[in-house]
Amino acid sequence: MNGVEFVLGDENICEKPLIPFHPEICGLLSDFSASLRKDPQAKRYPDLMTLAFWARKANIERLKEQFGTSYNRIGRGVCFHITPSNVPVNFAFSLFFGSLAGNVNIVRLPSKSFVQTELICRHLAKALQSWPEAARRITFVRYPSSNCEATKAFCEIADARIIWGGDKTIETFRSFRTNPRCIDINFSDRYSIAIIDARKVLQADEAEMEKLARDFFNDTYLMDQNACSSPQFILWSHDNATARHRFWNAVDCEAQKRYPLQAAVSVDKYVQLCEDAILREDAQKLIWQSGFVCRVDLRSLPQEITELRGKGGYFYECALQELSELAKVLTKKVQTIGVYGVEPQQILQVIIENGCKGVDRIVPIGKALDIDVIWDGYDLIGSLSRIIT
Repeated sequence: MNGVEFVLGDENICEKPLIPFHPEICGLLSDFSASLRKDPQAKRYPDLMTLAFWARKANIERLKEQFGTSYNRIGRGVCFHITPSNVPVNFAFSLFFGSLAGNVNIVRLPSKSFVQTELICRHLAKALQSWPEAARRITFVRYPSSNCEATKAFCEIADARIIWGGDKTIETFRSFRTNPRCIDINFSDRYSIAIIDARKVLQADEAEMEKLARDFFNDTYLMDQNACSSPQFILWSHDNATARHRFWNAVDCEAQKRYPLQAAVSVDKYVQLCEDAILREDAQKLIWQSGFVCRVDLRSLPQEITELRGKGGYFYECALQELSELAKVLTKKVQTIGVYGVEPQQILQVIIENGCKGVDRIVPIGKALDIDVIWDGYDLIGSLSRIIT
């Protein structure tokens, strides 16, 4: 454990699991939620408020009822969480999933420093004072990714591992030895898109347009498009130039009000725009819109859309003639489709009829970042617990 900082808990790892939705865990989450929601500093961060709202008592009771009591279940044991470095609150959701499933949890915190991370740790430590059984089963550690000895030690005692990261991260952790019964839940590189019906944009009143722009901003700019569920590619059903203009103007206004555009990000976007102008033969129009919104309009839907990525308000778009066109691009890399004015059932039908390997979520624009116990096609509480018959 040389070089390992124990932010919460210590080296004395309890290895005894609990039943899913144990009263200690449910009580802890309720207290944590209430404490975080009262913090004036936390209220400045929408992702913290989303986390606190998710952990509230009413939602946990809803999840417990949905999970049901069809089988006798218990947590798998020790769950080791490897969380992404660029998403401040992801580690907390990962912890909650592992805890609600009944596991003892060792969570490697993000290497980057975030105010949100510190606030979560502070309020969780406060709430844990009232829940001793839960406190014995939560350990937060921080250490460099180069510390292979620490990773090896945690992997050897793990009965489950949740690995959030790129494909390379997953390959690295697969090289560490685990016990034969250990299960891995891997969240690899994914890609997301949005589909907008232009007719609905034209029909929307000003209040609806403001809401759509706000929802789209939340899905994209809040995470600088780094989240796997943030749409990178916008497809237009029943395409219309006036509708596009109206939508992007609304997004631009929202971004100018809320997005702290940094000079480095602006330069990166401009360089990418120049590269696309030179290299992308299918680009029919490139639009630099006030620096907050950059768009590359493509003539047709490319075969490999997952190569098209932007950040800080850089988007690719094209017209979609028929929803059936989606079949050729919904590879296993595609995770979320955000929709506005399009029936999810129609997209689901395309996926099923064509046996597409991609798409785990079809959600309204504004809900792309709403994480839950069903994620990337996994039933996390079910997967992280075992059945006793």
